[in-house]
Amino acid sequence: MSRPFDQLHQQVISCTRCPRLREYCRQVAIDKRRAYADWDYWAKPVPGFGDEKARLWIVGLAPAAHGGHRTGRIFTGDRSGDFLCAALHRAGLANQPTSISRDDGLKLGGCYISAAVRCAPPGNRPLPDEIANCSEYLDREWKLLKHKRIILALGKIAWDSVLALAARNACAIPRPRPAFAHAARTQLCPGLALIGSYHVSQQNTFTGKLTEKMFDQVLRTAKQQSG
Repeated sequence: MSRPFDQLHQQVISCTRCPRLREYCRQVAIDKRRAYADWDYWAKPVPGFGDEKARLWIVGLAPAAHGGHRTGRIFTGDRSGDFLCAALHRAGLANQPTSISRDDGLKLGGCYISAAVRCAPPGNRPLPDEIANCSEYLDREWKLLKHKRIILALGKIAWDSVLALAARNACAIPRPRPAFAHAARTQLCPGLALIGSYHVSQQNTFTGKLTEKMFDQVLRTAKQQSG
């Protein structure tokens, strides 16, 4: 990582802006899940990762309590990460189909991944002020990811966060405000568009609301349109 990204990542990791989230994360790291009893949980805010020159930027909701919050890398060590990483590998955006730990050798090409919220929230439901507290980190990534052409938002919270992010960065958001839907697309500003997808959570993938075929198609479109 370049120095600007390193600096951003360190600021994310040391963030203490949301007492409710920090207390929840601390408690999860103590209680743990039985399957991970021997893990030393990361238990800190989780920075983004990937290709600094990415043309495709994927924005999720937040680290999972026993996934990214445990491993220290977003979409790593849980079923959501398994689903996403396998799809990225099929699309030629990842060098391997698994995402298990920070040192598992995973590398992304042409793609960067982050989240609207950097701490695991109780029930996967961050509060509005917690989303707002994290918005600065999206703003910083917006400026650092100079080659971005497509932002892929996983879920409505990510979609709304990206629309707010674009508005803060002088993009003219269409009126009426674009509604979230799977495969929805809207132009944010010249040379940059937003695409939506159902989140890759088990709630969607286990019920069939989001299938591999559906996600592969959205990811393929996002990759093609990112150039």
